[in-house]
Amino acid sequence: MTAPLIDPFARPISYLRVSVTDRCDFRCVYCMAENMTFLPKKELLTLEELDRMCTAFIGLGVRKLRITGGEPLVRRDILTFFQAISRHLDSGALDELTLTTNGSQLERHAADLAACGIKRINVSLDTLDEDKFARVTRWGRLPQVLRGIDAAQKAGLRIKINTVALKGFNEDELFALVDWCAARDMDLTFIEVMPMGDLGGEDRIGQYWSLDDVRAQLATRSPLTDLAERTGGPARYVRMEQTGQKIGFITPLTHNFCESCNRVRLTCTGELYMCLGQEDWADLRKPLRNHPKDDAPLRAAIRAAIARKPKGHDFDYSRQQVAGQMTRHMSHTGG
Repeated sequence: MTAPLIDPFARPISYLRVSVTDRCDFRCVYCMAENMTFLPKKELLTLEELDRMCTAFIGLGVRKLRITGGEPLVRRDILTFFQAISRHLDSGALDELTLTTNGSQLERHAADLAACGIKRINVSLDTLDEDKFARVTRWGRLPQVLRGIDAAQKAGLRIKINTVALKGFNEDELFALVDWCAARDMDLTFIEVMPMGDLGGEDRIGQYWSLDDVRAQLATRSPLTDLAERTGGPARYVRMEQTGQKIGFITPLTHNFCESCNRVRLTCTGELYMCLGQEDWADLRKPLRNHPKDDAPLRAAIRAAIARKPKGHDFDYSRQQVAGQMTRHMSHTGG
């Protein structure tokens, strides 16, 4: 029962993304509907259950743990979870504990996160224009996020900015974002918008901006060198030779990144999604709660789920229709 997790395509599963809440203080147009119905509290895993679940995965060979949401830092007492799970960093069982955040709560939590052994974080930020930021997040305030980034850097956290490439929205800010990140010594990764969730009429095809085009535009300013570096996720990196800056591309639509997938996603209700772009999932909450003193059934359920992991997703914008669209919101699985 301690053998590492290997999927049907001989890929070791060493990276777990965990959504600790479906709630968020933003309503980004590509992630959530404006008027969301959130889950009742009793359906969510408690922080103690999340700890037990993550510990089971770590015991089966997971080496990297990324905490997501919704917005993970809006969950009540979430710092106690980070403090508890950091024991696996201290023991050497876990290589990295990190999180993806919208930055809204970083100003008050950054120092405590660093104290838990977190070295780097991802901050989602699609624009540096305050009015556009309010429009894309619906509820967000850019100055609050920028103060959070300041606090995170002051606490010694390494920051990577994640920017969703949105046609007609942030195309004109490409080099402004690149220059801003370079000036602050932050890495930058662009993400293609993914066809997930019914967002009240949002035009997925109209939003889609191919990262092939982003890369071509970047190359007009500086030669780009492909890097072999991998950080455990789906991004592929280049170096802008003019500045030495590292730029990442997550391209689920332009270039399928599934061949080396080493990750699975756990929702805040204990659903394990073996692929972000497929609907198949496994219920891990049931064996967790039905056997509060015995993790063997939970480990068996995890292994059975990994045995169903597909080769890849079906996202496709060809023929001007959103083939492979997922009905669940991005916030449900944590990205």
